[in-house]
Amino acid sequence: MIEYLPLAAAVAACLALALPLVDDRVDLFVTRVALSAFGDYVGENETRRRAQRDQMRAAHVAGTTHRVYASRTLLYAAVLGVAGSVIGVYGAAGLLAALDVGEAAIREALPAEFGFVAVVTRLADLGLGRLFVLLAVVSATVGAGLALGAYLARWQLLDQRAHARAAEIDATLPRTVAFMYALSRSGMAFPRVMDTLAENEAVYGEAATELSVAVRDMNAFGTDALTALQRVSRRTPSDDLADFSENLASVLGTGQSVSAFLNDQYERYQAEAEAKQEQYLELLSTFAEAYVTALVAGPLFFITILVVIGLVLQDTMPLLRVVVYLGVPLATFGFVVYVDSVTQGVGGTETVAESSLSDPDTPSVSGVRHATDEPGDRGGSPRFDGGAASGRGPDGVTADGRGPDGGTADGRGGGGPGRDAPGADRWAASRERLRAYDRLRWVRQLIASPAETVLASPRTVLLAAVPIAVVGLLVFAFPITLGTPVEMVGQVDGPIVVATAFVLAAYAVAYEFGKRRVRRIESAVPDFLDRLASVNEAGTAVIGSVRRVADSNLEALTADLRRTRRDVDWGADVSTALRRLERRVRSPMMSRAVALVTNAIRASGDVGPVLRIAADESRATWSLRRERRQVMLTYLIVIYISFLVFLGIIAALSVSFIPAIESAGVPGAGGGLPDAGSGVPSGPSGITDGIGDIDVAAYEQLFFHAAAIQATCSGLVAGQLGEGSVRDGVKHVVVLLALTLVAFVAIGAV
Repeated sequence: MIEYLPLAAAVAACLALALPLVDDRVDLFVTRVALSAFGDYVGENETRRRAQRDQMRAAHVAGTTHRVYASRTLLYAAVLGVAGSVIGVYGAAGLLAALDVGEAAIREALPAEFGFVAVVTRLADLGLGRLFVLLAVVSATVGAGLALGAYLARWQLLDQRAHARAAEIDATLPRTVAFMYALSRSGMAFPRVMDTLAENEAVYGEAATELSVAVRDMNAFGTDALTALQRVSRRTPSDDLADFSENLASVLGTGQSVSAFLNDQYERYQAEAEAKQEQYLELLSTFAEAYVTALVAGPLFFITILVVIGLVLQDTMPLLRVVVYLGVPLATFGFVVYVDSVTQGVGGTETVAESSLSDPDTPSVSGVRHATDEPGDRGGSPRFDGGAASGRGPDGVTADGRGPDGGTADGRGGGGPGRDAPGADRWAASRERLRAYDRLRWVRQLIASPAETVLASPRTVLLAAVPIAVVGLLVFAFPITLGTPVEMVGQVDGPIVVATAFVLAAYAVAYEFGKRRVRRIESAVPDFLDRLASVNEAGTAVIGSVRRVADSNLEALTADLRRTRRDVDWGADVSTALRRLERRVRSPMMSRAVALVTNAIRASGDVGPVLRIAADESRATWSLRRERRQVMLTYLIVIYISFLVFLGIIAALSVSFIPAIESAGVPGAGGGLPDAGSGVPSGPSGITDGIGDIDVAAYEQLFFHAAAIQATCSGLVAGQLGEGSVRDGVKHVVVLLALTLVAFVAIGAV
């Protein structure tokens, strides 16, 4: 076993490089080793160091310095180069042994100068000394290539991240500019506009995150606005943001109207949105056609040819298995990753910040003021929203419940004693009851509306469906009767596909339930903002505007708006009521609208123009999203039809072609040529020689697996192209797997 020590050492070195991901002490140790070995070298070339630092800034790498990152890159390249060369030698030997390629055959195929390579076929027979010599030779070639590849890949990863961030910045820049313009239009000073944008970067995405760097420079380091914006233009990977930052810095430097400049930029981005949408849809249509041609029709043609060759000439089953089990899944995975990298941030789905996904009724017991809360906006006493205390008194203290006398936490409004003894906390018991109430809230919600509570968390549904599927699989598929590998796999592959379809169906139902709920609500958001703007522009105060709009019919948003009105009626200020509305709805569009309106309220009571801007931005987003769904519906149908063609041909091979070939190879079936002497058919001859040995069950099983794999791949790609996310493809996977099961049950192959 001593000849395998280098392999064990190489594997251990590779595993050691993964340990920093799970252990901070190992991470620190690796950093120290890297700095000791390469720390002085990485700083010698100033030009290279500056370029690499620009890469890191564009990729928004946080928590590490250039010296650490570059040193660790060189360390990884060195270790992987040596370890990879060792593993490669053993891997090549194993591959040659599996393919039954002998030393003599390799020497004949290679020139005499490279005949020494044939020694890898008897690697286990080499002594330790000769093995190290061989490893040294291979390390000089394969190892150098792997080391260079690891080094370039680590820096290329930064370029990829920068490219992805640039796409995200370009996609979120229009709504970020709209936010800045609306706040500037409301009368807010530019420094405060930038601060507010930084506070809401989780809502407005990468463009706000990039501009937040300028806010940090101004607030933490005292940098002036012009210099901070110019630095952003130099470091950002987005050309659009770089131009915007430079132009904004010029406007600030010349004293021009910032609001007018932002208005021009807002209108320009609105005009460009439709053109970008058309380009994006054309790109998606090209991807859809490429997928159908290369990854549906291509594998089908290749499988058909290999089946014909395997049945009439020589066995191609190993190559068929490679195509079905490795080629199609890996090619589809690469296609999905490529499409995601190219289209990332452009017309894709939106996500809500974690803060927006929190329980809408969770009360605050910390007494910490929210960044957008204003003292004195409420009527003085705390109020409740669905049983949860959420109000603030005029002094800004969070009220966590009422006492027996109905008073507030600061002793006001209840008619009882105004103060307790110093140091006494007369509301401790109330706070504890409120915490217990919150801990049991999910139980009450589950009892009150079990279906909605369960479907509200797709991940929970998925985790619950997996053990159910496993139990069903154990009940219906086990025990397995011993037999050939094909027979044993045939006993479980059908149940496994059924169990997989069940798990994915459970997740798809929960995911689609939440998505359709948000979609119905978002369709009403533009009308809500328009009506709110109309009422406010007519002279009604914001609080009265909310009351008036809540009385109107806004479809899916009506119930939540009426709850918002109750918040206002019970004493909550408009900003808090709208923030609760945002948390209940959990929609990116609503999050942006609420962030804009609540901050505009702080700057001015006349929020009508701001609401108009928010309504226009929401309507444009919704319109572009709806247009995308309509256009991509055609290509979804094309993917479905292409899969049905794939399934039909696979079924035809199982039902007609293989039985016909099998019968042609049976002696006496009429497939042979007449004997020269007697004129009687002599049995199979020519291309039908040996056909009688066909393993029909193996081919039918492979066809079923090919159809199931293609159903999974086509469904995921349909979701990626049609709706912008692989998660949206889960429902398509369920449908296509169901069609596969029905087809193969009908032909009796499952």
